Amino acid sequence: MGNGVREGQVDFKQQDVEPFPSTHLPPEGNQEKKKVLNSLMSGALAGAVAKTAVAPLDRTKIIFQEQTPVVHLRLEMSGSEVRWKLQSWVSSKRFSAKEAYRLIYHTYLNEGFWSLWRGNSATMVRVIPYAAIQFCAHEEYKQLLGSYYGFQGKALTPFPRFIAGSLAGTTAAMLTYPLDMVRARMAVTPKEMYSNIVQVFIRISREEGLKTLYRGFTPTILGVIPYAGLSFFTYETLKKLHADHSGKLQPSPPERLLFGACAGLIGQSASYPLDVVRRRMQTAGVMGHTYSSILLTMQEIIREEGLIRGLYKGLSMNWVKGPIAVGISFTTFDLTQILLRKLQHSTNVER
Repeated sequence: MGNGVREGQVDFKQQDVEPFPSTHLPPEGNQEKKKVLNSLMSGALAGAVAKTAVAPLDRTKIIFQEQTPVVHLRLEMSGSEVRWKLQSWVSSKRFSAKEAYRLIYHTYLNEGFWSLWRGNSATMVRVIPYAAIQFCAHEEYKQLLGSYYGFQGKALTPFPRFIAGSLAGTTAAMLTYPLDMVRARMAVTPKEMYSNIVQVFIRISREEGLKTLYRGFTPTILGVIPYAGLSFFTYETLKKLHADHSGKLQPSPPERLLFGACAGLIGQSASYPLDVVRRRMQTAGVMGHTYSSILLTMQEIIREEGLIRGLYKGLSMNWVKGPIAVGISFTTFDLTQILLRKLQHSTNVER
């Protein structure tokens, strides 16, 4: 959406200036490639930093979204046969800060400190390309919509701003969904069941079929539209309001964190029920359930657990985790973008 530099015209007489060879001018295509590469790198770093920071809370939230969270396996002997038996630590407990703390502490005591980040490697495999694609796509969609609506070089109006965020989130989700499925499985199962990411893919494909890798895809897309749309919309709107009222072109890092936190709070609250449905459908194979559609999944959750306790289980943790993660993500992206542009500018000046 523009680089903040105003272009002007300077008149030179033809005899005063010799024409520059075309090789001395940076091709427009190269500038666009650098812009896209910067967005991809900044987005990847933003996603990695944000998700790693909240990984223990994220894992706890996923476990509480399940009807019967699984924490460990135990060995069982039947005659001469020795087998692993799935054993749950808690069954359909109502989410609370106390219960979340108990679960985190119990996991720490039984499985060690680093177990709190179990599944984070799968999260990184997913979130790095997801965040890179999402942020890069958002920049491109802003530029396209700016050209279409006649706002080239200016801030978009509210509706295109929301559409740009929704399209960015949808694009990223479509391209990386199987990785999200794997990450959800690793978060709710013990390490004895799936030792690594590749094994999750292999076992799901063999035991449940390739279609399972896309189970929960529809609620994911339906949820990402309001989530990404409102998140980017809120963040961009707050930055614009800040610039209009303060006279500063750029907010400070703490202000970016605050704007991102507000964006995460609004976006995740709006899409949370679909997030619960998505997790249930993704982990149905290991939790002993069969969910065939979004509506049937919602009906079963409401019937067995209630509307609020079921579809909004763990939302209060999202109000802690979500704003932190989104705030860190947006801030990291913006600051990395600024740093990369400065480095490129310095390199160009030296040349």
